[in-house]
Amino acid sequence: MGTVLIVDDVKGNARLLELLLAPDGHAVRTASDGAEALHVVRAELPDLVLMDVMMPRVNGFEACRAIKQDPGTRLIPVVLVTALNDSASRIRGIEAGADDFVSKPFNAHELRARVRSLLRIKRYTDDLDSAESVIVSLALTIEARDRTTEGHCQRLAQYASALGRTLGLDEDDVSALERGGYLHDVGKVGIPDAVLLKRGALTPSEYDVIKLHPIIGDRLCGELRSLRNVRPIVRHHHERLDGSGYPDGLRDDAIPLLAQIMGIVDVFDALTTERPYKAVFPFTRAAEELRGEAARGWRRADLVAMFLEQVRPVSLLSLGKAKPATVLSTVARPPEHRRA
Repeated sequence: MGTVLIVDDVKGNARLLELLLAPDGHAVRTASDGAEALHVVRAELPDLVLMDVMMPRVNGFEACRAIKQDPGTRLIPVVLVTALNDSASRIRGIEAGADDFVSKPFNAHELRARVRSLLRIKRYTDDLDSAESVIVSLALTIEARDRTTEGHCQRLAQYASALGRTLGLDEDDVSALERGGYLHDVGKVGIPDAVLLKRGALTPSEYDVIKLHPIIGDRLCGELRSLRNVRPIVRHHHERLDGSGYPDGLRDDAIPLLAQIMGIVDVFDALTTERPYKAVFPFTRAAEELRGEAARGWRRADLVAMFLEQVRPVSLLSLGKAKPATVLSTVARPPEHRRA
């Protein structure tokens, strides 16, 4: 059972579909055209849309395309109900993102079976989304363990996705960067507070414990297909181009681009916020440190330059940095022991 939105400008047709679906116990909503359908979909998020093609104002093709282009509604299955049986109309429907077609006059048993099948797939999708939400909540809980990292995940999501757009990456990669900002350090759930929140220098053995968090995070995300584009960010955002990073010692282009982007913005945010082991760096000092890492062969110089140019005019206060920056004459911790 689920909530089905029936869209048809002929009330008799909508009523017929409602009666056909009644035996399966679905909750039914109706809309008289594509424009009204879009309003209902965005307001109520039905589980499935059964939509006629030929309607006034906004037709079924246009409404379907709008539903599928909206990140908040694109996973809702859309079935186009049409008397148009020519291949051109079906191709147009496929290009609009339709999940299935029902031809008029339709077979009642076939219609009900298709609706049940698509609702079952929608439930699986919702379950995956719920699991991802749990992991995101876990990541935010980890951040809450340390008051000095408040807002860190949000800032990284903003920094990284903005840089991805500047680079011209596609929306899937930009979305992965945004989610990666929240999930990059989820593996710190397995790091003891005595190490994670330690004030002062880490011992070599403690640093080895810190270096486990990308592996733990990768395992946590590993069972979710919806996070397959995020996993490389989680595992490899501490790698360096010269192979001196962790956990796998990857070099150069073996480090995924999205992980390289996250590594740069992660270091920048660690430098420009207070941490247990360091005070706040002003923008100019943080930029100097990042350029230094590029000069040492740890970061791509072009990515560093592009990011610094992008973030330079942005007010740090607008991204949640409430404390004024303080110029430091020395780095409180050697770079290889910095805990981003």
